[in-house]
Amino acid sequence: MQISANKVVLFYFTLKNDDGEVLDTSVGGEPLAYLHGAGEIVPGLELALAGKFANDEFRVRISPSDGFGERDEGLVQIVPREQFRDFPDLCEGMEFELPNQDGEAIVTVAEVKDDFVTLDGNHELSGMVLHFDVVVREVREATSQELAHGHAHGVGGHNH
Repeated sequence: MQISANKVVLFYFTLKNDDGEVLDTSVGGEPLAYLHGAGEIVPGLELALAGKFANDEFRVRISPSDGFGERDEGLVQIVPREQFRDFPDLCEGMEFELPNQDGEAIVTVAEVKDDFVTLDGNHELSGMVLHFDVVVREVREATSQELAHGHAHGVGGHNH
């Protein structure tokens, strides 16, 4: 079965940066499952998977605009440390959900100083060229429940 809209795809991946450093992988674990066309994975990878079949293997280079987006320095802000007084052990790398005009946004603590905290609302992989090694394990029809929920269920997907 060919990968197209409303198919559930299970695949293994290894994600590397431009230097060849492995940033993430599903190899050795469960494959990642997604509903094709539902926007569950980065657009460039979904586009590269379109038309492939089970057992296909390929590599793809994805630009930031088709990955996690370009870095937006407007999403970096410096706030008074006192806004985090309930977090005496605040440190770099901690993540928080903060309200914004769209609901909530995840921000990462980029720097902690005595009086100020730098927060970064960019995805950690924004601005990066992504290199994926992909092995398609399975392609199947989505169930009516998966279509209604907008995501894959079961192994590698969402479980209710």
